[in-house]
Amino acid sequence: MTNLNEPRAGAHVSGAPGADLPTPSERQAANTSLGDLIAEVSRDISTLMRQEVELAKAELRKTAKQAGKGAGLYGGAGVAGFLALLFVSIALWWALGYFMGNAWSALIVAVLWGIVAAVLFFTGKKEIEEVEGMPQTVETVKEIPDTLKRNEENR
Repeated sequence: MTNLNEPRAGAHVSGAPGADLPTPSERQAANTSLGDLIAEVSRDISTLMRQEVELAKAELRKTAKQAGKGAGLYGGAGVAGFLALLFVSIALWWALGYFMGNAWSALIVAVLWGIVAAVLFFTGKKEIEEVEGMPQTVETVKEIPDTLKRNEENR
């Protein structure tokens, strides 16, 4: 616990060199009204908030640009993967055609892809049905009106 009678760190001590000279901050505080000091603090906070918003915007632009580039590359990979899958399917159709005819081999390849599509569809449907959304955010937003109401203590 600090002793209030002892000088604080950085405080002026009688007899110390320069003890009688106030610092520039002390001179400004002595010559400025409380209202002016509060206005200055308010301006500084306002400036700080604007700078923080600008920083957030700049970071968001950079992130969005990078995410857009990545999404475009994913899209290109998807198209390339689709084309590879298409040609592998055509090769399978053609290979099976040597054994049973092109019509039956095309039907077999189509049925295989139909099964894959059904499995992916039902798996995706199950995942979508399990999405909860934002339950915590919804709960906290519901509490805001109650928080803003005056209670018995504040009347």
